[in-house]
Amino acid sequence: MTSTTLSPARDRSSDDSPWAPRDWTETDDRAVTTARLLAMDAVEAAGHGHPGTAVALAPVGHVVFQHHLRHDPADPEWRGRDRFVLSCGHTSLTLYVQLYLAGYPMSLDDIKAYRTFGSQTPAHPEWRHTPGVETSTGPLGQGLAMAVGMAMGARKERGLLDPDAPAGTSPFDHRIIVLASDGDMQEGVTSEASAFAGHQKLGSLTVVFDDNRISIEGSTALATSEDTGARYAAYGWHVQTVELAPDGDVDTAALSRALDAAAAETERPSIILLRSIIAWPVPGRQNTPGSHGSPLGAEAVAQTKTLLGADPAATFAVDTDLVDGLRQGARERGAAAHAQWQERFDAWAEQNPERLALLRRLESGLAPDSFAAARPRFETGTSLATRKAFGRGLLAAAEHLPELWGGSADLGDSNNTDIAPTSFLPAGSTEPTADPAGQTIHWGIREHFAGAALNGIALSGLSRPYAGTFLVFSDYLRPAIRLAALMELPAIYVLTHDSIGLGEDGPTHQPVEHLASLRAMPGLDVIRPGDANETAVAMWKVLADRGRPAAFSLSRQGMPVLPEDEDGFTSSAGTERGGYVRWEGGPGTELQLVLIATGSELHIAVEAARSLAEDGVRVRVVSMPCREWFAEQDAAYRESVLPAAVRARVSVEAASAQSWYDLIGLDGRAISVEAFGASASAEELFEHFGVTTARTLEAARALLA
Repeated sequence: MTSTTLSPARDRSSDDSPWAPRDWTETDDRAVTTARLLAMDAVEAAGHGHPGTAVALAPVGHVVFQHHLRHDPADPEWRGRDRFVLSCGHTSLTLYVQLYLAGYPMSLDDIKAYRTFGSQTPAHPEWRHTPGVETSTGPLGQGLAMAVGMAMGARKERGLLDPDAPAGTSPFDHRIIVLASDGDMQEGVTSEASAFAGHQKLGSLTVVFDDNRISIEGSTALATSEDTGARYAAYGWHVQTVELAPDGDVDTAALSRALDAAAAETERPSIILLRSIIAWPVPGRQNTPGSHGSPLGAEAVAQTKTLLGADPAATFAVDTDLVDGLRQGARERGAAAHAQWQERFDAWAEQNPERLALLRRLESGLAPDSFAAARPRFETGTSLATRKAFGRGLLAAAEHLPELWGGSADLGDSNNTDIAPTSFLPAGSTEPTADPAGQTIHWGIREHFAGAALNGIALSGLSRPYAGTFLVFSDYLRPAIRLAALMELPAIYVLTHDSIGLGEDGPTHQPVEHLASLRAMPGLDVIRPGDANETAVAMWKVLADRGRPAAFSLSRQGMPVLPEDEDGFTSSAGTERGGYVRWEGGPGTELQLVLIATGSELHIAVEAARSLAEDGVRVRVVSMPCREWFAEQDAAYRESVLPAAVRARVSVEAASAQSWYDLIGLDGRAISVEAFGASASAEELFEHFGVTTARTLEAARALLA
């Protein structure tokens, strides 16, 4: 490792920032050694983990956290901080040790508890679990893609709150620094994200690519031979390469210069191809695939400690004076940077009282008071696809929610997701609709990236993003949806063409198993409204208060707008409870049969119920637009909707019945689709697969008999 002045590529010598350049000293060398020792000991103590990268990249973590990243360890959620994203989440110790040495709420005991139940140092970083962790990472590629979303969110938020400030002067300006690995580079979502970032000129984003050329199976040459720098140059990125230092370690001086150059490049995102040797300087384990995901072994650890001048028999041994000095220094720099930022923020707040009020509302996650009355109402007796009702709802909501923005995977006209004449595009774009803070995002045909970007935007915290595609292509979104559910991020997925009702496009485009699959995911609200008014009620519930992720399943085909509070119908306001009595009729008061339906099959259930009522059956139709919301209701309410004593139940949904058996029970029947679709009109397909009023009546009468 080089021990030289971290001379900058741009002149920060006159910078009054606490993070102005400082000489690399013996203290820095000792800090890096301490980080390496702790990483080795933590993996040995746990008996499992990923030591090779954590040991090799200790200098990188130190350069970032002690020399470049603007952060305040005393306030990990400070709005003015730079963001650090560890995309290669398996090397979590790279981050944990730096949080400890920088004075975050992280103790040596936490490092000792690495990978143990309930510890603050789990195997992969978890957002809201460990202070200083900006997002949950581990699935490779997701961190980098989410970081692109963070950069998007930062530009959008600046456009809402401080659009006229010169670059670098706004309290809402910050950097996003990503540490990524070979695995991240190989995942397809990274290519989608990086192409988009280059197109959007997201200059606040810097990626440090750990080019160690080793993966679990061996050399990366087994799987790839691409020129990563050339690829990113083609994407429109600013590309730099940092080679190894003469001694084989990370070249910290060159890395620091590259980080400065990346910060100075505001027109393009930056990537730094950083050469490292995995497990350097461990004797016998350097540049080996085994060091990636297995303990280094007691003998190798003892040899390394001797090499680094440490006691080979001691574990978790730290120089308390060194650690105290590092923590105090980082905290002092953080406090000073925070104070400087606060002055800028206070000046902005005084000059922009209306925007300050907007900021406070956005921080609360609540919609304005005017929002509730803006919900559209749709006329009974008309016919409207729920995708179109959703589109009209977006237009109405956008007038009250400037923070609402999004788009579709090149399906805007089909998904009905375009909400404004302005497109999210960088300054200087020749597109006539371009606006750096535009409301419509043109994701391109990149569903996986769009899902990951929603997470990054949501993590920025001040806007409400959405992305649209066909329900069948939610498979491309699924890894990102899962992370959103795990982190409880308020991402919105607009999934249209939700059944065989899309018709002639055929089985490749007709979802069957997707609703059941999405409902199986903890923490995701899957919403399939039964008509236009249910759509609007569900939208307003989701948008009124920042909650967890929500997936709207919406029809291509038109469907009747059902009556409200008349002729046995109740109000669609019950949609907010996830499941409710939508219609009831027939002689007497003793309920004999319950039909449960969602989406475009709700009116089929109503037609069947009316026919049964005319035949003398007391029957109820339960609309169940959101299983998750219904499950949150108290037991008394759920019993009032689905009385346990009424065991004659039929579910009606043009999809797999897998998610309905707990509600219909052993005595119930499911009208469903259990095979892939076909190319035909919607009418033909519903008849072919038996999702009809006649089939529902047949099942109901068989139960009653």
